[in-house]
Amino acid sequence: MVMPGMTQVTETTGQPLFCFHGDGKNGNRIEAGKSDREYRTGDRAAEAGESRGSGIGISNEFWDGGSGFSWAWLAVISAQTLQTLNARFLIFVWLPLCAALSCGGCRKVKSSAEKPPLTVYCAAGLRKPLEATALAFEAECGTPVHFQFGGTGTLLSQIRVAQRGDLFVAADDESMGNASKAGLVREVVPFATQTPVLAVRTGNPKGVQRFDDLLRGDLRVALANPETASIGKSVRAVASERWDQFAAAVVVMKPTVTEVAADLSLGAVDVAVLWEALIHQFKGIEAVHVPELDAKPERSSVAVLTACVQSAEALKFARYLAASEKGGVSLRAVGFTPLAGDSWVPKPELVLYSGGVHRIAVESLLRDFSTREGVGVTTVFNGFGVLCATMKMMGDAPKEKLENSQNPENPENPENPENPENPENPENLRFPDAYYACDLCFVPPVAEEFPEVVLLTETDIGIVVREGNPKGVKSMGDLAQPSLRVGLCNAEQSALGYMTRGMLKSYGLAESVGRNVVVEVPAADFLINQMRTGALDAAVVYRVNVQAAYGALEFLPIVHAGAKAVQPFAVRAQSPNRQLALRLLDYLKANRGEFEKVGFIWRGEEAPIQSKAIEVPPWLKQK
Repeated sequence: MVMPGMTQVTETTGQPLFCFHGDGKNGNRIEAGKSDREYRTGDRAAEAGESRGSGIGISNEFWDGGSGFSWAWLAVISAQTLQTLNARFLIFVWLPLCAALSCGGCRKVKSSAEKPPLTVYCAAGLRKPLEATALAFEAECGTPVHFQFGGTGTLLSQIRVAQRGDLFVAADDESMGNASKAGLVREVVPFATQTPVLAVRTGNPKGVQRFDDLLRGDLRVALANPETASIGKSVRAVASERWDQFAAAVVVMKPTVTEVAADLSLGAVDVAVLWEALIHQFKGIEAVHVPELDAKPERSSVAVLTACVQSAEALKFARYLAASEKGGVSLRAVGFTPLAGDSWVPKPELVLYSGGVHRIAVESLLRDFSTREGVGVTTVFNGFGVLCATMKMMGDAPKEKLENSQNPENPENPENPENPENPENPENLRFPDAYYACDLCFVPPVAEEFPEVVLLTETDIGIVVREGNPKGVKSMGDLAQPSLRVGLCNAEQSALGYMTRGMLKSYGLAESVGRNVVVEVPAADFLINQMRTGALDAAVVYRVNVQAAYGALEFLPIVHAGAKAVQPFAVRAQSPNRQLALRLLDYLKANRGEFEKVGFIWRGEEAPIQSKAIEVPPWLKQK
């Protein structure tokens, strides 16, 4: 039988020699050595991992996507096949067919070469929602996604050997952790949770109710191999020291969870352990929840491979998958529980408020992060007074106005090119996604928005003098000596100025030193410039400010408990770019050397701190 839209040519034996398929809508293909039932009009490819059989196939990949037919397909026709063609066939079938194709008889196919495809190694149990998400992503963003499905352990072995590809999708945290330890992945984006359950035939004919029923002896039990599949690891963890007993009760152990589900659906086994989401994807089975498995939910994540050479596009797909309104739709449709991902924007704009002291270390890192992620990063460097006042203003603003201002399509949004970012302009209400403060004491004022901080760096506060210390300054008290020209940072605008004022007051030196202050500035960089020109005799600065000027200037540490600034990094709890901001934090932590190179002391390995638990020291509470 010849299917609609198919022209079949057979040898005298009746075996199809080749078929030309084309309905003008679903593409065209020439297949040789295949029966008509092996091809259905419009099918692009067989299921991944499914045999296509032998024979010669010339598919749309042989069309050039431009003028139509490409003669490259002739190269795959075997000499033996050509010898079977008789003159009548060449004249009446073969030549007209070639002419029709070369004249545009086949549908023009859009070339996928416009954007290189992403290669994704994906856990088998996540196949259905990932394929649906990939199709939507390609339709919207133009980038094809190619999958390699299998057990998680098997995929990791393939990645190690291949040393190529773009993304790895794991069904559990342990597998992703193993990939990270092996140096196979970089950025990790969690996107869903799933729970293991006992799975039985519909109606539960064997009366399975408990996890230990797997040991009953009258059940045909199927499990996924813990060496290759994430759910197998979960079962082994639940079984704990009794794993050998459970393994002995198994009649079939498969490399992937989908193969186990298929066996149960076909009735080959009585009970299995599956991800609950798979229950909805196979006929004739249902879930039985038991406490042991309910207590073992697993988190699914996607990570960029270290071998990836198109990180921006790979991360775009990861963000698309994690977005509730994109990948979340496909995940929910088959029973997964999506995690809260970032709001979907093809190219998001991350806003960072940062103290000026960090600029020397982070500016180049922020540019590199922006390029790698394929996103924009707007950084506002300023003193704590300006930054906190701006956030306070936004916190007092009507909620509706603030939400509208952060809408990417709103003309008042700072992301809009017609409205450049200006944090001091009340019309540009854009709350920062992340905040890198000059010191811990400047977190409590914004603790509601930034409930947790991670300490990244530390630097000393001290006195800078010219080389040789011609004025003999040794302590803060010496700053009060007659005729000394002193420079300080402004206490209302700058974290350094605020902390300097607190130390001077605690020593009772605020008035006496104040008489020698000839300039107050918003940032210590201005003081360094004036020291170099000889306009000042001494100034209070951070050690990192002097690092680049050693030789011309000298740094004298101040003996005081407050002569140290610890810089915390915080991500706003309600940021629409929360995951992106957390990846920025990870990126900064991964580049510790850039901070130490400019003089910072590294603190990035310490545990996070709750913002409300931060206490402002007494010398900073003085009015």
